Amino acid sequence: MYTFKVHERMEDSKEIYPEIKVEDIFAEICGENSIWKIDEKLLGIETSRVFRAASIRKLRPFPQSVKLIEHCINIPKCIISNGQRVFSELELRFLGLYDYFDFVIFSSDVGYKKPDLRLFMTALKRMGLELEPKCVMSLGDSYENEILPARKLGMRAMTIEEAWKHYGITD
Repeated sequence: MYTFKVHERMEDSKEIYPEIKVEDIFAEICGENSIWKIDEKLLGIETSRVFRAASIRKLRPFPQSVKLIEHCINIPKCIISNGQRVFSELELRFLGLYDYFDFVIFSSDVGYKKPDLRLFMTALKRMGLELEPKCVMSLGDSYENEILPARKLGMRAMTIEEAWKHYGITD
C-alpha cells in the first residue's frame, strides 16, 4: 500500500523530479485503517520515524566529512537534501551536524528534488550569491543529482571524495 501511494503521488505531480512527504503517506494509510479516532498527522510523523529507525542499523558520519566541515568552519554552508525532513533533520541533529550549517533545504518541504535547479537557486538566493554562483563550491556524492546541476548554474562542484583529497583530509 505504501509503495502504491508513493508511486501514485509521484505520477500525479506536475514536477519533473517529484518529491513526496512520507509522513503524509503514512497519515493517509493510518487514517484509512484506523478503527477509532486518531490524530492522523501526528501518527503519520511518528510512523515515518519508526519506519526510518527500523531501516538504519548504524548511523554515523564519515570522519573525513566531519574534518572537512570543521576545516571550513568559517565559510557559509548549507545542505540541499533529497531526504525527508521528518527524520533527516533529527538524524543530522543526533549526529551533531545540523548546527554546522547556516540552513538546510529538504526536498520534502518543496515537492521536488535534485537535480531540479530550483533547489540550488534557492540555496544561492538564501546565501545572497544568486548573482555570483562562481563563488560557491558545491559538494555531493551524485554526479547527476548534485555535480551537474551545480555546474549548470555556474557553481564550482566536486564529489565529496574529491574534496577530501583536495583538502588533504584522511581518516
